[in-house]
Amino acid sequence: MSFFKKLKEKITKQTDSVTEKFKDGLAKTRDNFSNKVNDLVARYRKVDEDFFEELEEILIQADVGFDTVMKLVEELKLEVKRKNIQDPHEVQSVISEKLVEIYEAGGNSSSELNIQSDSLTVILFVGVNGVGKTTTIGKLAHKFKSEGKNVLMAAGDTFRAGAIEQLEVWGERVGVDVIKQGAGSDPAAVMFDAIQAAKSRKADILICDTAGRLQNKVNLMKELEKVKRVIEREVPGAPHEVLLVLDATTGQNAMIQAKTFKEATDVSGIVLTKLDGTAKGGIVLAIRNELDIPVKFVGLGEKMDDLQEFDAEQYVYGLFADLVEIEED
Repeated sequence: MSFFKKLKEKITKQTDSVTEKFKDGLAKTRDNFSNKVNDLVARYRKVDEDFFEELEEILIQADVGFDTVMKLVEELKLEVKRKNIQDPHEVQSVISEKLVEIYEAGGNSSSELNIQSDSLTVILFVGVNGVGKTTTIGKLAHKFKSEGKNVLMAAGDTFRAGAIEQLEVWGERVGVDVIKQGAGSDPAAVMFDAIQAAKSRKADILICDTAGRLQNKVNLMKELEKVKRVIEREVPGAPHEVLLVLDATTGQNAMIQAKTFKEATDVSGIVLTKLDGTAKGGIVLAIRNELDIPVKFVGLGEKMDDLQEFDAEQYVYGLFADLVEIEED
């Protein structure tokens, strides 16, 4: 049985709506990536060095990342040799299989959040301005509330004009209270207040926003460290997740941001927004392979429930959906 058929069988056991979201959300990348792979396969009669060179170029253009592409192509060459594959069409299934393997190879690849079952869970959000951080916090609050959890949000981005108000709008929209102070106040003081409120209200989850002014990198990172110290002091073992929000449409710039934040704080997971808005969705693999940080959520549209837990097999299905369907027929 080919990997495409195994993939189809596996994801059909999951929710159809999730599969459709990944399929629709990755349409731009699929149109860009799959069409080029299809064209490549149609032009070659055998799998040779020229074939692999062109494949490298297609993968790099999809923002898979140079190091990841080199690793992937080397593994493909070995697999093609081992299976004695001559027909380029057969390579497509092997590519999809290797993409899943590469994502899952590095340590913890789980998208599950570290939720405390019997005590307060504190989730800290970091990331530069403009990546969709506040929107992501609002959508995640909605997800938790719809699961029956008692949720609070902390407006820790006290410097960006309108940031507190933006979070309050989301709070009203999803029915979650926002703990705040005035604009320009100390973010660490906001976190202290938010934790006391969460404890007194017996909240299950506290989601904390933070500032994102990367141009003041040193000050920003010191601020984040201070915020983390306050959280750790008030809730031992917290924050339980530090989620870095990246905009998928910024491609390699997102990688630079990720490296900067990883140096300054213990990022436990990535939230990749606007994946539906880019043709370079290969950035997911570059982040995972080159930074060794799991992607926990992806933004696949504007709707409240379009923030989806990342799933490597659903992702690869989204990239190759047309080929999977053809093989099924």
